[in-house]
Amino acid sequence: MSGFDLILIFIFLVTQTWLMRFFLRRRGLRGRIALGLFEAGVAFCYLLSFSDLSASMGLSGSGAEVAGACGLFYLIACVPVAVLLASTERFGRKMDPGRRRMLEIAGTAAIAAPLGFGYINRTDFHVREVDVPVAQLPADLDGLRILQISDIHLSPFLSERDLSRAIDAAAGLHPHIAMVTGDLISTRGDPLDACIRQLARVKAEAGVFGCMGNHERYAKVERYTQDAAARVGIEFLRHTNRQLRFGNAVVNIAGVDHQSLAGKQIYLRGAERLVQPDAFNILLSHNPDVFPVAARQGYNFMLSGHTHGGQVTVEILDQSINPARFFTPYVYGLYRSGNAAAYVTRGIGTIGIPARIGAPPEISLIRLRKA
Repeated sequence: MSGFDLILIFIFLVTQTWLMRFFLRRRGLRGRIALGLFEAGVAFCYLLSFSDLSASMGLSGSGAEVAGACGLFYLIACVPVAVLLASTERFGRKMDPGRRRMLEIAGTAAIAAPLGFGYINRTDFHVREVDVPVAQLPADLDGLRILQISDIHLSPFLSERDLSRAIDAAAGLHPHIAMVTGDLISTRGDPLDACIRQLARVKAEAGVFGCMGNHERYAKVERYTQDAAARVGIEFLRHTNRQLRFGNAVVNIAGVDHQSLAGKQIYLRGAERLVQPDAFNILLSHNPDVFPVAARQGYNFMLSGHTHGGQVTVEILDQSINPARFFTPYVYGLYRSGNAAAYVTRGIGTIGIPARIGAPPEISLIRLRKA
């Protein structure tokens, strides 16, 4: 677990301890036992929100995902509710009981509304077009169009029909190359074949390529994904590369499996051997945190996902606040390091809770431009 996960656990623990004390004052023995069993169930469901943990417990599948999302949603909602209850208990003692009850209900509804909006907004698919000026870009690559699809997470919270709408949104873009940067599903038992069937509809002049995400690793389907995708013409690059020619210019596309934050000291080990001299080198890496290493190794451009653009993002005083910032500075958008550039997409799906707030889903169309 990361430092952010530990902070969340601490916040949830403090909140639930306060709520337990608040409600236990109003319950007899049976009520206390029931409340204790309920809290134990919530804790178990929260553990299931970690796809890697649920898979290791042999509880992967739609049931585990729904239970994990419910547990996480409950714990998140409880934090502001507990603050509201504590405030009304402390400052509302002289308030009329009926008015106090109405304030609590209104406050709870106001807290739930953004999550409800985020649930609806999670399937509002749009294409985002981005021009990327690149230093020393060969003339024959000026205007090269790259379609990027990432973080699909086809699961109980994203149906094949929804994914089909996302693929439809990308139809007619006529990219030169299409890239799939990992996390086709969330956990073992999710409809991986259906995801690949929809991705087979993506067409690009020079082909469709991809790299593996952490959820392919959690679900232990990396080899299956590679083989099944190859049968429909999608090539997942697993520490390998391919060269494509456009006029007099060569594009070298390299792909790596998910680079875990736990292995930060060995990011992209061996990937420097995939860089080709006299070519424009593009790296596909699900985790964007490797960008500084990729730039040092000689990659000109990198495509990543993984962060979902924060998924739940709040802007305060011109500063974006979201969970992804606890893991990496490369959360969303275009980044530069020397002459190298990287684009991190928000992707299509969700993980944890099925909601997007301030970070709508996107299909990315990137155009390389001569700087």
